Amino acid sequence: MRIIPAIDLIDGKCVRLSKGDYATQKTYNEHPLEVAKAFEDHGIEYLHLVDLDGAKSEHIVNHRALETIAAKTSLKIDFGGGLKSDEDLRIAFESGANQITGGSIAVKQPEVFEKWITKYGSEKIILGADVQDNRIATNGWLETSEHKLVDFIQSYQNKGIQYVICTDISKDGMLQGPAFELYEDLLQKQSQIKLIASGGISIFEELPKLGNLGCEGTIIGKAIYENRIALKDLEHFILSDHE
Repeated sequence: MRIIPAIDLIDGKCVRLSKGDYATQKTYNEHPLEVAKAFEDHGIEYLHLVDLDGAKSEHIVNHRALETIAAKTSLKIDFGGGLKSDEDLRIAFESGANQITGGSIAVKQPEVFEKWITKYGSEKIILGADVQDNRIATNGWLETSEHKLVDFIQSYQNKGIQYVICTDISKDGMLQGPAFELYEDLLQKQSQIKLIASGGISIFEELPKLGNLGCEGTIIGKAIYENRIALKDLEHFILSDHE
């Protein structure tokens, strides 16, 4: 299972929110590159980079930070937050993103999102399925749609999507453990998807459990920043996975 630390960006700084609420913003580092380099130094290969300013303004904002991290580390970056147009995507990929994540756009402008899957291929486009009470949420989680989680993912699986980041909003940033039951249920119904678990990771012991469920990757945020999970432990986990 891939370990994918998260860096969330506001004003170019590394921050975390709780349940996606901007009022709960906590800044951890003013230099995201330092954080990314620390991940790389511990054998981590992947990064989930979220443009929270972009999510609010509905177009890419923090592409300079993406460009810097991509240029100065070898991390494979998936980038999301506010990607709404072909131009946003062009900027993201030209700035060094390996993959992009589309959430709200997949709900609100499915024809645009489908075009991206066709143009860039399913290796490059990740479906962001942010869920609240089994419904897909959009616009930085400020709105809830009528789409049910399993049906939503199924519809995009039929259109070629392979990678899905599923975030249980009620768990995100709360350090109370991930949505094990949700992921187990999802993987039983849709065993073909490459499911990336996101939200709620609080202790190291949860990681092997997610791996055993069949998650392809897991995104870890606040647990790293609050020193609940040491980068050294993640390094050992990655090494043992590669053996």
